[in-house]
Amino acid sequence: MKLRPIENKKIIGRGTWYDKAAEELIKREKKLGRSLDKIRTESGLGASGYPHIGSMADGLRNYGIALALENMGYNSEYIAFADDKDGLRKVPGGMSDELEKWLGYSVATIPDIFGDCHFSFGEHMSSLLKEALDYTGVKYTPMSAYKVYQEGILNDEIIKILDNHKKVGEIIERVSGQEKYNEALPYFVVCEKCGRIYTTQAHDYNPSTKTIKYDCDGMEVKGQWLEGCGHSGEVDVTSGNGKLSWKVEFAARWHALDIRFEAYGKDIADSVHVNDAICREIFDWEPPMHVQYEMFVDRGGKKISKSAGNVFTPQVWYMYGSKESLNLLIYKRFVGTKSGSVDDISVHMDELDDLEDVYFGKKKIKDEAEYYKLTGLYEYAYLLNPPEEPQVHIPFNLMVKLARFAPKGAEAQFMKAKLEEYNYFKDTSKGIDERIQRIISWVNDFEEEDPVKADLSDEERQAIEAIITELKTASNEDEYQATIFNVSKALGMKARQIFPIIYTILIGKRQGPRFGPYVDLVGKENVIKELESSLRD
Repeated sequence: MKLRPIENKKIIGRGTWYDKAAEELIKREKKLGRSLDKIRTESGLGASGYPHIGSMADGLRNYGIALALENMGYNSEYIAFADDKDGLRKVPGGMSDELEKWLGYSVATIPDIFGDCHFSFGEHMSSLLKEALDYTGVKYTPMSAYKVYQEGILNDEIIKILDNHKKVGEIIERVSGQEKYNEALPYFVVCEKCGRIYTTQAHDYNPSTKTIKYDCDGMEVKGQWLEGCGHSGEVDVTSGNGKLSWKVEFAARWHALDIRFEAYGKDIADSVHVNDAICREIFDWEPPMHVQYEMFVDRGGKKISKSAGNVFTPQVWYMYGSKESLNLLIYKRFVGTKSGSVDDISVHMDELDDLEDVYFGKKKIKDEAEYYKLTGLYEYAYLLNPPEEPQVHIPFNLMVKLARFAPKGAEAQFMKAKLEEYNYFKDTSKGIDERIQRIISWVNDFEEEDPVKADLSDEERQAIEAIITELKTASNEDEYQATIFNVSKALGMKARQIFPIIYTILIGKRQGPRFGPYVDLVGKENVIKELESSLRD
């Protein structure tokens, strides 16, 4: 880790929430008297549909704690646990209807419908998130639920749970109000005849033989009845031919793998609370430290879901924004709802540049605690391996404008020449080629952007109309620059009142490059057109 020393003793770690949480975790583990030789964090990898940026966030949050622990001098390990023993409950949005025939089967036993590139459909899905983790530089230990059950890693926990299944049922009812497991066993058997896991009913557990009987009668899943094949059988619960219910499975793997921290989304809060109780009352073991976070939502406020089909994947983000900008979106606020949209890319690309200015001293922050919080956030965006020198900084939307106005087929050359002409490379041109390629992809993949509709007062509308009139007769960048000041003086306004409105309309930010050179850079007629569009109702 190439990190600068922090001399202020009051600053914990790198000054972020992750460092404070890691310190709290260490204090907790010391109080519990547990070994600190290796501290494991974990997150589950969905394997039944396309992974979205919420899935990526789940991984990065838990990895962030592992990074903070490493920075504190502790040996940590982040486990990425693929839930590929789970059955397919519905055909995920945007996928082939051929999956319909595989409903109820463990996703690790469903053939890869995308070809022969992976062992199974489940492995294909989980590999997409692992690819994103690899691309970002996350260090993790991959684990597969399917293999964990096959290898018997959870056998002791399975036996303990089933030996105490009556008490387990009482715990589940007490904590969640669900009475189901007072009658049903918290274990799904894979039918030996038809191969489905969600059509079987387990009963009559024999603690002396560690076997369980089952009937493949069928089950309602996601409002749809899955008909069983009618087979009845008996299996050894340590054979890997089944899995625990979620109401107890988290506890089993936390205990078996000695997990000390796992953050979770509010949608599974009930399951987490039940599993915490299982850890304490069945295993006599304190569960991991938890932090609950809100779910990612799309721009309409709907939770992003791989089954609903409104999936925004990490791979889509990486087409238009840097991996560090997505890390920033995830790391800058642990709790609270976050939106997940391509519209967030420009915001976080620019915000990463702003943080880089703070980190390299180009932007001063007076408050020391705030300074370390911002520089620490920048370091976490780079997974505690920040660059030794800054990259070129150009507002995202300014580059979009240049790409839109560039000659087709020569966008990169045009953009680079224009930016060089207006001295954007005076400090560095590092990273410009990657930025240009991302911007060109953005412009090619999205239609002409809608004009920004600023909430304008009558006075501001009058100012913009006057600026348009002045621009029409101006002929060089000095005259373009003067239009703002001429109009502000004529209308009795301050220029600083007008500039934020103009920049919001033109580049989506309240600040930007000098107005005169900007107009010259993107073209006077283009600027006039955008200003006129902003005035239309």
